[in-house]
Amino acid sequence: MPPKKATGKSKIGGGKVNRGEDVKNVSRSTKAGLQFPVSRIHRMLRKSNYTKRVGSGAPVYLAAVLEYLAAEILELAGNAARDNKKRRINPRHLQLAIRNDEELSKLLGDVIISEGGVVPFINPALLPAKSKKHSLESQEV
Repeated sequence: MPPKKATGKSKIGGGKVNRGEDVKNVSRSTKAGLQFPVSRIHRMLRKSNYTKRVGSGAPVYLAAVLEYLAAEILELAGNAARDNKKRRINPRHLQLAIRNDEELSKLLGDVIISEGGVVPFINPALLPAKSKKHSLESQEV
């Protein structure tokens, strides 16, 4: 009987033999260019009872959407913090950022942010009326 040829499979591990090529494990988040964890979102989608099957693209898309929303809110809240001469974002800055943006306010309309306060607003009818004398004097030249 002739000797058997090497098939390229290891008898111990059952997988392919590493032929000197170091294969780095690259996460799905890195492949998608995201910061949010694609694998964790995929696991949560599978564990929850939304559906029996979850495709491979769904967690990538959801992670991208969540990352975009987080970046948008944090950018606006950072601007609100800078306007108030603060270096740290607190719930008040999140509240101001969300309520001053039309689309985010619509998306998070029913959300209550603890310690967020309210957006300052004074009804124009309650403001003191401007006198007509003052406006006529300013027009005369």
